[in-house]
Amino acid sequence: MLTLKLLRENPEFVIAKLAVKNFDAKEIVEKINVLDQNRRALQAELDACLAEQKKKAAQIGGLMKEGKREEAEAVKAEVAALKTRSGEIEKTSEENNNELNSLLVLLPNLPCDQVPEGRTAEDNVVVKMGNEIPELGENALPHWDLAKKYDIIDFDLGVKLTGAGFPVYKGKGARLQRALINYFLDQNTSVGYLEVEPPVMVNEASGFGTGQLPDKEGQMYHATVDNFYLVPTAEVPVTNIYRDVILGNNDFPVKMTAYTPCFRREAGSYGKDVRGLNRLHQFDKVEIVRIEKPEESYAALDEMIAHVEKLVASLGLPYRILRLCGGDMSFTSAITYDFEVYSAAQGRWLEISSVSNFESYQANRLKLRYKDADGKVQLAHTLNGSSLALPRVVAALLENNQKDGRIEIPEVLRPYTGFDYID
Repeated sequence: MLTLKLLRENPEFVIAKLAVKNFDAKEIVEKINVLDQNRRALQAELDACLAEQKKKAAQIGGLMKEGKREEAEAVKAEVAALKTRSGEIEKTSEENNNELNSLLVLLPNLPCDQVPEGRTAEDNVVVKMGNEIPELGENALPHWDLAKKYDIIDFDLGVKLTGAGFPVYKGKGARLQRALINYFLDQNTSVGYLEVEPPVMVNEASGFGTGQLPDKEGQMYHATVDNFYLVPTAEVPVTNIYRDVILGNNDFPVKMTAYTPCFRREAGSYGKDVRGLNRLHQFDKVEIVRIEKPEESYAALDEMIAHVEKLVASLGLPYRILRLCGGDMSFTSAITYDFEVYSAAQGRWLEISSVSNFESYQANRLKLRYKDADGKVQLAHTLNGSSLALPRVVAALLENNQKDGRIEIPEVLRPYTGFDYID
């Protein structure tokens, strides 16, 4: 959430930056600043009213002691009138602030200066590519056919048990899932990320804190009786560990990693591009989350990108790193880099990770702050990244490594799988 100070002092800057995200903020910003002006005026009036009320209330006892009953009763009446007025101001202020907050959450985060202009994924910028694309023979199969051939993922059984988008992993397929999760977690903890195992259901406050609510409620599974939401990513519960926390100047960096199943409704997703593992309603993902001082968050972002790149490269998968344009970025992000791997059998790139800096946008919603070296309380910066999302990693591993009637397992995974091939 953007700060009122920023909106009040630099409204034209905010409007211009959000235009990079193809978001017309002019009307909302103008309404917010009017409501903010009302908020401050009402608060000043309330403070003055309460101060006068306190002052007059203190006079009553002295007047009674002096026997000035009539004067005391007159002051009592004035105090009663002030109480009534302060109540009216509080009610008006509450209504004003509710309207103000309802507008604040409509504004996305500002893109940083490095974000290119553009409207769709076609306008994203490729910043790096790695590993060669394999050349498969004419008989190469897509991963959904390989899954059936080797009996390692059962999509039909998932439909029977739940519905489309909920596959069942079997045998070496299940073992490969577990191997990838453990490998990613081990690599993350080896560079200082603290492993946590959070709940996979969160309350509304947690969804609001990281910006999934009220923006993405249509994509989240909602347990309505308890008003809990199934997590769309571990980012939500892990970042919310620090909701309403004030960190010390020496508590940085905060580095956490977590594995969770993730749940996304993905309404309106159809066609060949979502077949098999390409898009699921339930999938496994390992996440990294960092909380940093503002002046250190972009160095942390670079570290996260380098770490995720090392993970992808170690699997031998052809990959590319994209800097997302304004129109393809998330609501909450200040800058995002996507990692994609090439699926040789499908002949297309598949996204497997997003690494983002949210600057202070989430922290403002979370009330996540820290005391700097001078003891001043400031908003922290939050970052997160997939390290990695499993489904499309598995799809690319199966497709790109098929050869001579079997699928070769990357060397780094063999200590975790306990087998070298799927055949």
